[in-house]
Amino acid sequence: MTIGAGDGLPLEAGTPASSFSELLRSRGIEPRWETTRTGGEMPEAPEGTTVLAFRYADGVVMAGDRRAVAGNIIAHRNVQKVFPADAFSAVAISGTAGIAIELAKLFQTELEHYEKIEGRRLSLAGKANHLAAMVRRQLPMAFQGLVVIPLFCGYDEPSRQGKLYSFDVVGGSYEETDYATTGSGGRDARLYLRTHYSADMPLEAAIDLAVAALVAAAEEDTSTGGPDLRRDIYPNVVTVTSAGFEEVDEERVARAARDSMGGDA
Repeated sequence: MTIGAGDGLPLEAGTPASSFSELLRSRGIEPRWETTRTGGEMPEAPEGTTVLAFRYADGVVMAGDRRAVAGNIIAHRNVQKVFPADAFSAVAISGTAGIAIELAKLFQTELEHYEKIEGRRLSLAGKANHLAAMVRRQLPMAFQGLVVIPLFCGYDEPSRQGKLYSFDVVGGSYEETDYATTGSGGRDARLYLRTHYSADMPLEAAIDLAVAALVAAAEEDTSTGGPDLRRDIYPNVVTVTSAGFEEVDEERVARAARDSMGGDA
């Protein structure tokens, strides 16, 4: 049984069981990640930078660099920015790293809870709609400079193709035709994809392109971390196909990284 394209998780208190957040509210627990500034300067929070996703012959590939920055300082060198949302979808995060990671985890919980209660997966468009609502609810934090902007992708079983969605800071959701990027290096990654992208490329070419686009972004944007061959830190790359979510083997990503950087050891 398939849910219609416009469906989303119930967000009203009348049907709390289908939404994990509403279930908490029905028990008098308010799920919040809002922060109120109490005076003085707010410390600069680490921010995740560049993530991307694009369609290829068998589904969708999604990738993210590993760097998080606080102003002009590298805060973390090995941050995961791409996560499974459920068995057939993935979410990537950019913006304030701590809040973005928590949003991704809550999104995972919401989808798992819905599937257990309803006995079926939410439609891909419904998942995107619910993620948009979650982004919209953190708008008060965005006004304080704590912005979270995700990317979402998945394999749509009714149409038998990969799909991807981008979002804006107020929770707008947009289905993208071919590729999408976000984060500080998103513009540079997008320019690289525009030149090299082909919708019918096979998996191996898609992995190489995802890594090469992040390397290109790192060359222009200091907040984006390129592959660190000395520390063995490489982009996080995943695919979502009819077989489901799968993380690309690190050695395969490392090989793509070395090739895109001219074979440097």
